[in-house]
Amino acid sequence: MKAVVAREYGTHEVLAVEDVPAPRPGPGQILVRVRAASLNPADLRMLSGAERASAPLEFPHVPGNDFAGTVAEAGPGVTRFAAGDEVFGLGMPRPAAAAAALVSSPPSLTTGTVAEYAVFEADAPALALRPAGLDPVRAATLPTAGLTALPLVRADAFGPGRTVLVVGASGGVGTAAVPLLAATGAHVIATAAGGDGEHVRGLGAAEVIDYRAADTAEAVLERRPDGVDTLINLVLRGDDVLEAARAVRPGGRVLTIAFPAPERDDVRIVLTDARPGDLDALAAKALDGTLPPPPVRTYALDDAVRAYADLATRHTAGKLVVLP
Repeated sequence: MKAVVAREYGTHEVLAVEDVPAPRPGPGQILVRVRAASLNPADLRMLSGAERASAPLEFPHVPGNDFAGTVAEAGPGVTRFAAGDEVFGLGMPRPAAAAAALVSSPPSLTTGTVAEYAVFEADAPALALRPAGLDPVRAATLPTAGLTALPLVRADAFGPGRTVLVVGASGGVGTAAVPLLAATGAHVIATAAGGDGEHVRGLGAAEVIDYRAADTAEAVLERRPDGVDTLINLVLRGDDVLEAARAVRPGGRVLTIAFPAPERDDVRIVLTDARPGDLDALAAKALDGTLPPPPVRTYALDDAVRAYADLATRHTAGKLVVLP
């Protein structure tokens, strides 16, 4: 089969499209013919070696977590899925089993989704049947983004009368978090580059701040001198989070998904979390319009290395999706 492969740690430049043996499903596993694979910054972080101490990669390594596809074969003991089922979800590289256990129980692992075929653990709640009305590309954009946005929304008492600042609203997680927050009735202030502002408003943001044209905290405090109730940070790292946190009222909360995070009592790290039924709920919200589709750029598998280069070096709004 064709797959994107790395044979050593490095940047996107160590990736290549190669012919490699297709994986085989073992007991409790399914083999999926991948129809769409959505890229995530975490793919490049793993490749860089930043997680080497806790999750050393095995080479050759095929990147990719998010996918939509068709079950080609069910391994021994699998009863949840059968050949021909349309499925979607996410899996983490097998060396990252300890981290995957924090995402779902049982952990969701994969051989890598940016490939023609990938193997997954059948019973992981981070996998689900794809509804007929949800096309594969849209389904592939949902898992990591949606399963990170849902825990953020669950982490605070969002609702009418609450104000929330979302930093990094035009990225993959932001395009899921903003409409979910808006659906609670919270007043959403979002940051986005100038060209992405209208799209973020369309997702449900009541106000948009162009972070390239103004200091985010100062712009918020000009509008709301008492500050916002909650900051949701999707992109800033380290002390940059604290700069944005100046916009939070005394006693407010700071939620972040970006590492490293500042070590402060009012800063809470929120991890991707897959509970049973979450993917079904996200699919239903995508179908009923609660979760509008993000901007998507698609690439053929032969162009997947360029997709990772774009992810690494270009401003990306929405999601990049490879179509094996």
